[in-house]
Amino acid sequence: MTEYVNVTADMQQARSHAIKLHGPEGFDGMRKAGRLAAEILDALVPHVVPGVTTQELDDIVRTMTIAGGGVPATLGYRGYTHSCCISINHVVCHGIPGDRVLKDGDIVNIDVTPLLGGWHGDTSRMYLVGDVPIKARRLVDVTYECLMLGIEQAKPGNHLGDISHAIQRHAEKHRYGVVRDFCGHGLGQVFHDAPEVVHVGRPGTGPELRPGMFFTIEPMINIGRPDVKLLDDGWTAVTRDRSLSAQFEHSIGITETGCEIFTTSPKGLHQPPY
Repeated sequence: MTEYVNVTADMQQARSHAIKLHGPEGFDGMRKAGRLAAEILDALVPHVVPGVTTQELDDIVRTMTIAGGGVPATLGYRGYTHSCCISINHVVCHGIPGDRVLKDGDIVNIDVTPLLGGWHGDTSRMYLVGDVPIKARRLVDVTYECLMLGIEQAKPGNHLGDISHAIQRHAEKHRYGVVRDFCGHGLGQVFHDAPEVVHVGRPGTGPELRPGMFFTIEPMINIGRPDVKLLDDGWTAVTRDRSLSAQFEHSIGITETGCEIFTTSPKGLHQPPY
């Protein structure tokens, strides 16, 4: 049976199996953190071009996060030493920035999580580098559609399975694979919390959505099979069949009438081309 707990201002928050239900203070904190996250992704648009290194992009993320009054939540998280994750082509998620140079035709996911005022703004977006083949562009478009179809199901009285099913149905209609090994998650003052938000499922299953729930929806969609493997660095996940993968992510909060997206782009740069 799913356990829910109402968050109070004086509560010492830690990761738990209970789903936290937040009030107005939490929504305000998440709006600010989510806006900073979205502003960072907006600012990266002119920099994601052929010839740039992923480390240079990571440096921009770190500088902007600190300038915005936050700190990168990933920096030092479980030994991770960078300010964001940058996943290119067949990398599903958690790509580590470094000396890799972006080239014409790449598709790139950049995932940022500024911690601002104690709240986590977690979001990721796809970028097209130069002239990208139609097949890859279509994958990116469908992945964004999957995210938004999932968000449409995020409203009180629905279940997490309704979100999962909407994503899976749309992806598989295009004969794409939906990654099972990674999922969305609760967040707020805790980076990764209950519930787990998987991207495949059946309608009406899973925890009921209630006002005050905060979580991410972040479908990872592959052109080929859904299977992934973890590289020796312990972080980078890639498609087993080397097929392209794409991902979009928003942090949302369930309201009395639907949901609020905390990480929407202030400039309207929701999906490429930007």
